[in-house]
Amino acid sequence: MSDYVLSCTSTADLSADHYARRDLHVAPFYFEIDGRQYRDGAPDAPSIPAFYEMMAAGAETKTSQVTAGDLEEHFERLIQERGCDILHVSLSSGISGEINSALVAAHEVMAKHPGRTVRVVDSLAASSGYGLLMDELATVRDRGAELDEAVSWLEENRLMLNHWFFSTDLSYYVRGGRISKAAGLVGTALNICPLLDVDGAGRLEPVKKIRSKKRTMRVMVDTMHARARDGDAYSGKCYLCHSACMPDALEVARMVEAEFPKLDGRVEINDIGTTIGSHTGPGTVALFFWGDARS
Repeated sequence: MSDYVLSCTSTADLSADHYARRDLHVAPFYFEIDGRQYRDGAPDAPSIPAFYEMMAAGAETKTSQVTAGDLEEHFERLIQERGCDILHVSLSSGISGEINSALVAAHEVMAKHPGRTVRVVDSLAASSGYGLLMDELATVRDRGAELDEAVSWLEENRLMLNHWFFSTDLSYYVRGGRISKAAGLVGTALNICPLLDVDGAGRLEPVKKIRSKKRTMRVMVDTMHARARDGDAYSGKCYLCHSACMPDALEVARMVEAEFPKLDGRVEINDIGTTIGSHTGPGTVALFFWGDARS
C-alpha cells in the first residue's frame, strides 16, 4: 500500500468509474452556461450531451478554475480520510492557472499538518491526455514507487505523452482565448480542418492546415505512426476523447486499432467534459499516446 494518494482535477476527462477504479481523487472545476454556474459532474449540472446541444444552440459558456480554498478543502479531506501524503497533478499551466491555487493550498495544508507532505506537479497535459498520464501514474504507484519516485517519473515522462487533435469549428477556441483569432480564421476557410497539438509548454498550437476532416484523421493517425514509441509496434495505451462527435472518434479508434496491433487493450474513448468542452465546443476529436517528447 502506498503512503500517498493521487489527486487531479476534473479536467482529466475520465469517467467516474475510471477514477474510482484507479483510486484517483478529483477536485472539480466550475463551468457556467447561460449565466448559471455548476461544478463539473454535479448532480444538478446538465448532462454532457445536453451541454453540447445547448452550446450548439448558442448558449454562452464560461469556466472557473478550482480555487485555493476548494483545493485546501480537498487536500484536508484526503488527509483526514486516508492519513497519508498527497501527490496532486494539476491541469497544464499552459492553459490554466490552477497549479498556482494548488501550490497555495498545499502550503496552507502542510502548515496545519506538520509531517504531512502535499506535492504539486504540473501535468503539462489536458483532457484525456491528462487522464492517461494519471492512469499511468497510478500504475507507477501500484508498482511500489515512493512519493519522490512518482514525482520524478512524472517530471521525466509527462512530455512523452502526445496530444493531437482536430476541430471542425475553431470559433470556440478563439472565443475562449485558447488560440489566436488569426489561427481560428484558418478553420473557416476552404473546408480546412486544422490539426493541433499541445506543445512542450502545455499550450494548444495549430500545427497543420489540412483540407477536409477525413484527411485530417488520416494525417493524425500517420502522425502516431511517426511519433509513437516503437512506431507501428507501439504497445502502450491509447486514449481518444471527443465533444459530441462519437462517429468521428469511433472512426479514428478503428484506424488506430487496425494499424497498431500491439496496443495495450482497445482504444479508450471518453467524452470531453464540460470545462474543457466550454473551450472546444462540439466537433473536437483528440488522440493521446506515448511517444517522442513534445517540444
